[in-house]
Amino acid sequence: MAESTIQQYPPAGWDKPELDLSNAEWQSSSRGLGDVQIAFVEGFIAMRNSGRPESPSLIFTPAEWGAFVSGAREGEFDLT
Repeated sequence: MAESTIQQYPPAGWDKPELDLSNAEWQSSSRGLGDVQIAFVEGFIAMRNSGRPESPSLIFTPAEWGAFVSGAREGEFDLT
């Protein structure tokens, strides 16, 4: 498969650093059944798709992560 020649740039206002995730200690859910892994790196939280670890990771500040986890616990993202 050919590599993409499209350059990707962070959106305007992006205030998160380029993190080196090559040595990150990725964690799965306690049951290990999820498709999402997280890692704590340099004061940020990185989240990736464990089925495609080479794809880009989402980067959260601690405040953003806290809001995300609180919303998930409260069912904010429940689509059923």
